[in-house]
Amino acid sequence: MVPDPVQDHPLQHAAAVLRWGLILVPMASAVGTLCAAFLWSLDVATRARFDHPWLLFLLPIAGAAIGLLYHWTGKSVEGGNNLIVDQIHQPGGGVPLRMAPLIFIGTVVTHLCGGSAGREGTAVQLGGSLASGFARLARLDEAGLRVILMAGIAAGFGAVFGTPLTGAVFALEVLALGRIEYAALIPCLAAGIVGDWACQAWGIHHTAYRIATPALGIAPPMLLKAALAGVAFGLAGRIFAEANHTLGGWIKRVVPYGPARPLLGGLAVIALTYALGTRGYLGLGVWSPNPADPTIAGFFTGPVDHWSWALKMLFTVVTLSSGFKGGEVTPLFFIGAALGSALAGVMGVPVDLFAGLGFVAVFAGAANTPFACTIMGLELFGAAHIVPIAVACFVAYACSGHGGIYLSQRIAVPKLSGSRLPPEATLRDVRAGR
Repeated sequence: MVPDPVQDHPLQHAAAVLRWGLILVPMASAVGTLCAAFLWSLDVATRARFDHPWLLFLLPIAGAAIGLLYHWTGKSVEGGNNLIVDQIHQPGGGVPLRMAPLIFIGTVVTHLCGGSAGREGTAVQLGGSLASGFARLARLDEAGLRVILMAGIAAGFGAVFGTPLTGAVFALEVLALGRIEYAALIPCLAAGIVGDWACQAWGIHHTAYRIATPALGIAPPMLLKAALAGVAFGLAGRIFAEANHTLGGWIKRVVPYGPARPLLGGLAVIALTYALGTRGYLGLGVWSPNPADPTIAGFFTGPVDHWSWALKMLFTVVTLSSGFKGGEVTPLFFIGAALGSALAGVMGVPVDLFAGLGFVAVFAGAANTPFACTIMGLELFGAAHIVPIAVACFVAYACSGHGGIYLSQRIAVPKLSGSRLPPEATLRDVRAGR
């Protein structure tokens, strides 16, 4: 069949690009601006928590308040990131705009009072909810809604971490294992860049992490160690995801009333804090005024830290599974960098290099996004160590199995060729079938 030349006229392509530009640039700018406000608020909340340690004792009350807020007004958006992924797979009513203020407030309050959570989930939900609102204004069809939701994810992720290329690839890769959505390639790239520009235009600066070790080339012994570490990183990502889902499901069965779950979770975090005698595992873990606290930046400089990865995992799983708001990614960065530091001591390799590998590779295993995480390593650390970064991310992805933090992800290409999975099964389906 000969294609209709009218359907492939250059003017039609130009008109489509112009139309999408008029939608994407304002949308991504709005997402980047909202992410800037969120990051500023998060910084203020974190500093307030350090200045006023007594705020930790308000964590149970804050959790109950967040639970009540979602119980009264946010039941339709409790799915969070998984709701957005579901809407991209099967567009329905879109993503409610109320998701944006609810997740913004819930995350800031969680961090103000010491919950161990991240910020990626908030950025993705801000991007998805605003993108859905723009889709309704522009009266986009289902195909257009899918594209703009992916672009919203790219804008939010790129803005919150200062990694526009990673944001674009993450949005294309996160929907399904083994498949990248090329239909939204240019919109996601444009949204990731514009979102990052808009965020930086408001004076937001992102934490810089540096691998000082000189490039070691592609020496087989180092790549073998990177691959072995990748196995550990993938298993850590899987353990984190499974622990979060398992404990969350158990708490929902034991405590049916939603607002009571974060109240109890807040009490558990306080108990853990005093049982271990440290506040170093509260909040993001990016920085601390206490030099004795473990931080992500500290794992790059040493000394070797053996158990902080496990303790941060414990605090984060208790926080998120009980209903506090935020994301998993920054805690996964902490867990990965800390585990990389621990493995460096065992393997006799540079601490900063393996902290960097863990930083991105644990996330690759937990989110099933090896390409996005490899590009994140490139954007954050430069090209000098891109080969071991890729090795660690790809091996972590392979070793994390058919599990992950986003249960709405579909399995387009199983990780094992002999896997008998139904077409387009989700991670939720796989987990339910065990």
